[in-house]
Amino acid sequence: MTKQVQQLDRVIIRFAGDSGDGMQLTGDRFTAGTAEFGNDLSTLPNFPAEIRAPAGTLPGVSSFQLHFADHDILTPGDAPNVLVAMNPAALKANLGDLPRGADIIANTDEFTKRNLQKVGYEGNPLEDDTLSEWRVHAVPLTSLTVKALEGFDLSKKDAERSKNMFALGLLSWLYHRPTEHTITFLEQKFAKKPEIAKANIAAFQAGWNFGETTESFSVSYEIKPAKLAPGVYRNISGNQALAYGLIAASVQAKLPLFLGSYPITPASDILHELSKHKKFGVRTFQAEDEIAGVGAALGAAFGGALGVTTTSGPGVVLKGETVGLAVMTELPLILVDVQRAGPSTGMPTKTEQTDLLMAMFGRNGESPVPIVAPSSPSDCFDAAIEAARIAVKYRTPVYLLSDGYLANGSEPWRLPEVSDLPDISTEFAVKTGDEEFLPYKRNTETLARAWAIPGTPGLEHRIGGIEKAEGSGNISYDPNNHDLMVRLRQAKIDGIDVPDLEVDDVHDGTKVLVLGWGSTYGPIAAAVRRIRKAGGKVAQAHLRHLNPLPANVGDVLKSYDKVLLPEINLGQLALLLRAKFLVDIISYNRVRGLPFKAEELAGVIQDVIEK
Repeated sequence: MTKQVQQLDRVIIRFAGDSGDGMQLTGDRFTAGTAEFGNDLSTLPNFPAEIRAPAGTLPGVSSFQLHFADHDILTPGDAPNVLVAMNPAALKANLGDLPRGADIIANTDEFTKRNLQKVGYEGNPLEDDTLSEWRVHAVPLTSLTVKALEGFDLSKKDAERSKNMFALGLLSWLYHRPTEHTITFLEQKFAKKPEIAKANIAAFQAGWNFGETTESFSVSYEIKPAKLAPGVYRNISGNQALAYGLIAASVQAKLPLFLGSYPITPASDILHELSKHKKFGVRTFQAEDEIAGVGAALGAAFGGALGVTTTSGPGVVLKGETVGLAVMTELPLILVDVQRAGPSTGMPTKTEQTDLLMAMFGRNGESPVPIVAPSSPSDCFDAAIEAARIAVKYRTPVYLLSDGYLANGSEPWRLPEVSDLPDISTEFAVKTGDEEFLPYKRNTETLARAWAIPGTPGLEHRIGGIEKAEGSGNISYDPNNHDLMVRLRQAKIDGIDVPDLEVDDVHDGTKVLVLGWGSTYGPIAAAVRRIRKAGGKVAQAHLRHLNPLPANVGDVLKSYDKVLLPEINLGQLALLLRAKFLVDIISYNRVRGLPFKAEELAGVIQDVIEK
């Protein structure tokens, strides 16, 4: 039977099931095949914080959403066109996001009376009119998988674990995804357990064959490759890109990279990734706690390395005292904060932009620190290099504010030419003749002090948290000296060279500017596209440097009648901009642990335009 093939320009798929059903692996493998095929893509993993949440319950649902297209896209999509629901909890938790007419592929084997009762279903929604607004494909994924693996020496329970690979095979057939990459992956992942590898491959192929032969799916879909700029691409997550950016920065700075870190969600993958790259001179140290991690990183910076520490919200609090020490000693240090929902331990696997004010002011005394924020998963690479450039050139700790959405999300990344990477190398202090070494004598251009490697003859100097005498670095309690040093440290940060804020404004007479920072870039840009396509006039600008701000920010803000600033917090950047520029920023704030939706922001922008 020859089945119809329908062309689509884009599709949004969400895999959902128990946190033990392998939905993240399934989504990751489907993403890899999609990247290999050449589509543009964006992903949104969403999973519980618990290692093994209660099976069959709403809090235990794990999902992975993938948006892929034959053109440039900016977000993981607002609402899925296809939901793969491995159990009733997955269906109920995600049904509210499904538009009418969307496809639901439901694993009927898990829609038992007990599982239905766990999530409050009185009857089976697959057998009544509950799902009449959607196209339902009832597929016994579990029993089909067990049937496909009858020839393997596996228990029924072990065979059932491969049902995610059966689902992956079915969806790979449905959307014409290449299969070789997944088969190779499974062979490598289970190389030490060949029987398990063969079973998973068999389940994957059985899912593909089921799609090819069943009457449940009369149509398959094809999304052509996107027309991307020429180059070599790979799929990359924000945490991977950030790790590679740090390695590239250490090479370009001609400094060994040292990571002192304590594992914390969602930053831990940076530690995991960097630990694989010792051949580039990377040294990773998993400390006993957050304070030890940043202390070791600062010690490495004192010793002449590119010192880095990675963390998330609660860890930033603990590192605050050592960041103040880095401000006082004026040593380069990169602090990666992959923001998550708070306060306290909050919602560890959910995303927020709520650490901006803590990065700005979360230390005692006047202790200014530069702040850099990437705008997309692949932009984490460039942002890491920029953070290193500032840290090394200006001898200062630098905050790099990523977040959970960027860290776990992924997109195609065009590999840069190494020759195009900036040279951020620096020089250490050297002994010159009989001249007395003054560790706090400053570069007249950058106000950075000398970086002297400990143990260098003639460059002995005091170090520590007590206030320094200008020039000599000796301990000083002189009031006038303290005032001078406070102002010098602030002037150094204020004088950091950052590019002007670029504004995307394609119309004359535009009155509304949408401003953003960090991971809101994709949803804002997608919303702006929608408004312009409908004939509306709106400008967009996005901040990478949050401290210091670009020199033209004030002029940009005052050149528009209205400035809308969406943030996944209660208005932290808006507070800073109102105070600094006396501009009446219009805040739009949602703190749900999830990124904005483009449709939502488009509605907000339209309201601002019309008022």
